Parts: sequence; structure tokens; C-alpha cells
Amino acid sequence: MLAQRADDVEAALNRAGDAVVEWKLDGARVQVHLLDGEVRAFTRNLADVTDRLPEVVEVLRSGGIRSAIVDGEVIALHDDGHPRPFQVTMSRFGSSRGVDVLRSQVPLSLFLFDCLHLDGEDLIDRPTRERIAALESAFSPEVMVPRVWTSDPAAARRVFDDALRRGHEGVMVKAAGAPYEAGRRGAAWIKVKRAVTLDLVVLAAEWGHGRRRGWLSNLHLGARDADGGFVMLGKTFKGMTDEVLEWQTEELLRRETRRDGIVVYVRPELVVEVAFDGLQSSTRYPAGLALRFARIKGYRPDKSAGEADTIETVRALHEGAA
Repeated sequence: MLAQRADDVEAALNRAGDAVVEWKLDGARVQVHLLDGEVRAFTRNLADVTDRLPEVVEVLRSGGIRSAIVDGEVIALHDDGHPRPFQVTMSRFGSSRGVDVLRSQVPLSLFLFDCLHLDGEDLIDRPTRERIAALESAFSPEVMVPRVWTSDPAAARRVFDDALRRGHEGVMVKAAGAPYEAGRRGAAWIKVKRAVTLDLVVLAAEWGHGRRRGWLSNLHLGARDADGGFVMLGKTFKGMTDEVLEWQTEELLRRETRRDGIVVYVRPELVVEVAFDGLQSSTRYPAGLALRFARIKGYRPDKSAGEADTIETVRALHEGAA
């Protein structure tokens, strides 16, 4: 089951009603199957990653559960409990060689948040409250994602603020009476994350396809560098209405300098406010950094390209997050 997005916890609770509010961890999603002492761990795409996760196998095998299917997250943590950068978790999670050595260097912690089956009983159609009750009855509190049951926005905000203080992304707000909708981005799960924004310059755009055919859609985004040029940090086609797509196509074509296949390069004049969930190291872009889950909040006609954020600001954000 996947989640929709809300801008704040108040909006999320308005949609969910009585709910559980859980920390949202920036780790690797796993579904773990237990049967008579055997433990198998799978990714969202059903790849078997059991051999990469000896910590998960050990902690769940010791619980004495006859059969279960649980949903959770693995994440690399610092000694103080704060999360390590997302790429550190994913590098460890994606490695199948030298696991024993990697485990000593980058141990992974397991956090469970749902239970789809327990001791012969399928729970997938049961409401969230019953599934979590089953989860908590069978597994140790040490492997539970922190959560609070509430319909009070102030209480939900406290959970959100606490998650942020501890370095996590935000919270998940889950309707107490909803079933588990496997494979769907169900309305009963709502994620609320603190969005960071930068004012970046549009360097190029790609022609869209499907319902966006005929519009310039995927924007190439850059920050100012010390020499007065611009350093690309990523692309996004998210967050734009049809009206914005129509307007930006006209404005970008006025600024066209050259083309290369579906890419239209433009004079770096238009500034956009870009929300994103984080920065990660990248060999794809000259700055060595890339935006994660970038989306356009809006154009900034009040700003010139010379007033856009600098690559130094971007690097400082990345270093602060690490």
C-alpha cells in the first residue's frame, strides 16, 4: 500500500478522521514473511533480499511467531538514533556482497508498521486499528515505528515536530478504520513531510508526451555558481497545471537557444520555486548533487536569475542534512 500526500497534518487529519500518526522514515521498504522459523524479506517489487538483511532475519526469527507477513522499513541510524543519509541506507540495502563486513560498518534497524497475516489469519481486509493491534501483540516494541492514535491536530503536530527533531522526514497519517489496499496509493494513508524549497533557474525543458504532448514539460533546473553561470541539479515535470504548462511552453520558446532531440535549451531567465524532499550525491550532474522528488511550487516573476539560489546554498543544505 502506498500513500497520498498532504501539505500539513491538519489537512491529513481532516481527510483521515480518527487515525494513527506514525513517524515517516526515509529508508527501504520491506515486506517480511515468517513461517515456522524461516524468514524471507522482499522489496516492493518482490525481489528477495533476505541474504542482504541478516539483522532482520535474526530479530524476527527470535520472536517465536509461527506465521506472519509484516510491512516495515529498514534504515541506517547514527549511534544517537538520528538517520544516516538516505544514500547510505540504500547503498547498504542494495549490496549483496560482503554483507557481514557491511553490517559491521552500516547496521540496519528494522521498524514495523503493519501486519497482513498472523498465525494463520489473513488481516489485509481488517481495519488499521486491528492490524496494528495484532502487530503489537506479536512483536517487540523495539521494532515498532513510533506512533500515536489521535484525531487531535495539536497532538498530531507534536508527533510531526518530534519526528523532524529526530531527523526523520515527517509522519504518516493512517485512517483507523481502513483496510490495507495492496498495490494502491490509497486515500487512507497520507504522508506529511517538511518540504525544503529553492529558487532555481530553468535551463531547458523537454517536450511532453501522452496528455502533455505539445507542451514543454520536464524542466531542467539549475543553481547559480560563483562565475555567474548555472549548475544543473535535476529535472521535474511535477506540480504543474495545464495552465502553467501552456504558459511556460510559450515563454520558454521565446527564450529558445538550441535544440537537441526532445530538449529545448533556453536563456536562463525564468526562476521557479522548487520544493524537494532532500539532496543526494550524484555523478550525473556537474555539481555532484541532485534533488530528490522535486516538484514545482510556482514561477517567481518577482525574481531575476541573478537572485536565484546559489550552489553554495545547495551544498550547505546537503552538508547540514548529512
